[in-house]
Amino acid sequence: MTHGPYTHVSMSIDPGQRPRIGISFYTSITRARARVLESGRPYLVLESDEADVTVSTTGAGTVTADDLDIAREIFNAAARYLADCERLHAEHTLATDTAA
Repeated sequence: MTHGPYTHVSMSIDPGQRPRIGISFYTSITRARARVLESGRPYLVLESDEADVTVSTTGAGTVTADDLDIAREIFNAAARYLADCERLHAEHTLATDTAA
């Protein structure tokens, strides 16, 4: 079964709670970039044609210890994602080559 690329966005608003927005990228055209603004504030952007998500420092201010912790979590999660994608791609390629 082949799936086409898509971006899923959801919003949940419950009385007495802060709104919650979920964005899921299921697309091969997602772009990721990181930069530092002239003000010295770093940011990370994940984007598709339908949506983008920007991550930056707490309150758009100077880098805090919590910001460093989150940046490390993002880095480690991205490294795990890359390793899983490489492994699964290699397994799929091997299975496809073997079947041919």
